[in-house]
Parts: sequence; structure tokens; C-alpha cells
Amino acid sequence: MVKSMTGFGRGFLEQDKKSFTVEMKSVNHRYCDINIRMPKAFMALEEKMRATIQEKVHRGKIDIYITVNTYDKDDVELIYNETLSDNYYECLKKISGRYDVKNDISVSLIGRFPEVITVKQKEEDLEEVWKSLNTPLKEAVDALVSMREREGSKLYKDINIKCDEIKKMVDRIEEKAPKVVNEYNKKIHERVSELLSQSEIDESRIAMEVALFVDKSSVDEEIVRLNSHINQVLETLNLKEPVGRKLDFIVQEMNREANTIASKSTDLEIVNLVLNIKNYIEKIREQIQNIE
Repeated sequence: MVKSMTGFGRGFLEQDKKSFTVEMKSVNHRYCDINIRMPKAFMALEEKMRATIQEKVHRGKIDIYITVNTYDKDDVELIYNETLSDNYYECLKKISGRYDVKNDISVSLIGRFPEVITVKQKEEDLEEVWKSLNTPLKEAVDALVSMREREGSKLYKDINIKCDEIKKMVDRIEEKAPKVVNEYNKKIHERVSELLSQSEIDESRIAMEVALFVDKSSVDEEIVRLNSHINQVLETLNLKEPVGRKLDFIVQEMNREANTIASKSTDLEIVNLVLNIKNYIEKIREQIQNIE
């Protein structure tokens, strides 16, 4: 199944006077790049979180935001640093006296200074935290994957449509190519006839010129390979594994064959068809950049 690398997921759990919120968003990236922002107290759980995410997400830049709120006053302790508070107070008094300004030191002012009052959370049993956190984490991952699958389904349909259009144009080139040779043969005869009498025309020489033209301008092999690449794209889209990188390689090969056909062609219709093919290939390439 084709999955986009763009998505969003959210999970929430409330239990035992705590709430756990997990939000994650992903965008396209060459590899699997996971960034987790969470309370420092839970940093030891990061590897478990990564493993859970990577079970279902294999590629993309994924940003995860974890918020834990507690409603139990026993879980939080406020610590007052008396020594630091005294030092701040004495320092403010000196400043007031030195510059002869009003001394309006207040409790709220001192309390706002760094580390005068610090919040200390009760040490958590990380195994118990993981049991709780794992539920909204999986919920968020599932929501993210579901959104990526929906976006991937749209890409799947659109790429299939574009491949069908390319196939039609390749078929038209295949149909037109022999006519170009016949037209060239006819033009050679006409030019020679203008210069020489019928008895002087060397048919073997003309046949050789036409053969050289065919050898230089034949796009039969390129058409076969281009059709093969189109089929490879369609088959790859139906694989159940991540296919983004494989598709990117196939599309590069498609573009190479299209360029070769263009360089060999002198017929205006074929040249225009190739330009349209290259335009479709470029659109597919852009879409593939967002496929996992």
C-alpha cells in the first residue's frame, strides 16, 4: 500500500489524576528522522517510544510532542531556596542605596528570580508511566499512519492516471516511428529524382542511406524499455513495503529513455509527444518525493 510521508496524529489518556497527550506530525524526508519533545523525567523512555513508532513508520521526518499534566498535589513539591532569596534581597537593597532610588522590593519580585522557587516532581515509576504513555502513543501513531494511507491512496490513483497518459503517448510514438522512415525514404527518392534521370538512380545506395537513417533514428529499444518502466511503476505501487526510493529510481530511468528518444527524433509530432511525456514524468517524480 502506498503511503504518503505527510500526516498528523494525536492520542490522549487521562487516568490516576494525570493526563497524557501525544501529538505527532510528519513530512517527507530521505530517511526516518524522529524527534521527540517530552518532559526530562521521561527521557529514559525515548528508545521504547522510537521502537513503537518505527514498527509502523519507516520513512519521513516525524516530530513528536508529549505533554504530561498532573492533578495530584502530592506529585509536585515547591522548594524555596532561602539562601538565594536572601542574596537577591541584599543585592537589591545595595542597588537601591547606591542610586538613591525607592526601595520597592516585593515578595512577588524576589519569587520571580531564577531558582528562588523551583518545582520538583515526585520521582515516577517509569514502568508504570510507560504503561500509561504507550496507549496514547499508539493511538497517535495509528492516526498518523491512517492519514498517511489516505494521502497515499490519492497519490496512487493520480500516478496511475499519469502512467496511462504516458502509455498512450508512447503507443503513438511507436505507431508514428515507421511512418517517419517511410517519409524519409520518399523524400530521398524525390530529391534524387530531381537531380538524376530514372536510369541513373542507384536503388541500393538509397536503401543504404535509409538503413543508416533507421539505425540512427530507431527508438524501438527505448520504447520497449519505457513501456517496461511504466509497468514497473504500476507493479511497485501495489507492493506492501515502502516503495518511495524504488519508484524514484524507476522514474529516473524513464526520464533517461525519454531524453534518448528526443535526441534521436526529427519528427515534430514525436518531439512534442516526448516533451509531454517528460512533463508527466516530472510530475510523477515530484509526487514520489512524498511517498514512504
